[in-house]
Amino acid sequence: MAKNEYPFTLIPLPYDDDALEPYINEETMEVHHDRLLKGYVDRLNAVLAAYPQLQELTLTQMLENTAQLPPGVRQAIINFGGGVFNHNFFFESLRPGLYENNPVGSLRRAIDEEFGSYEMFRRVFKEEAMSVFGSGWLWLVRKDDGGLLLKRTANQDSPISLGYTPLTVIDVWEHAYFLQYLNLRGDYIDSWFHVVDWAKAEERYLVSP
Repeated sequence: MAKNEYPFTLIPLPYDDDALEPYINEETMEVHHDRLLKGYVDRLNAVLAAYPQLQELTLTQMLENTAQLPPGVRQAIINFGGGVFNHNFFFESLRPGLYENNPVGSLRRAIDEEFGSYEMFRRVFKEEAMSVFGSGWLWLVRKDDGGLLLKRTANQDSPISLGYTPLTVIDVWEHAYFLQYLNLRGDYIDSWFHVVDWAKAEERYLVSP
């Protein structure tokens, strides 16, 4: 996982900018990671610069306890900190689409139990991702009782602020796909299934409470 404490830095991608082609092209990755995520990192550091007491907290601690943040910077930390957390999580949830890509192990069994089958999960996931209004995210999360849930969040809101454990995510902000897919969000979602790292999601599922 990316560095989780102040001062935050732009964490390099765990693969080359062109590694996800043809599903997500190099130009999209360069703009999305090198420019947009860097902007969130810089703005989060700027917000925290005047709050040494917050600098002692990890980003996860801040986002898990947003009600305890100073009112004057609470929304800025949700926006910019969420932008850092969500984007790092998204990039770390992908891998080159060079081989057959399906959920594995305990997570696959949990998906089959919750959704009926992986094929049904894909159908519901796409419907939910298509229905995100405006800019946001669709997460596969684990609930406290161990069950799975598809959770939509708007803007840069994070599921960890709601008490969920995220397993994987698709970014459905327009900047995540418009350079390549224009307004064809459905095609982008189909391509995401080729590059989502199910082994990473399984790892998160096994270590979550």
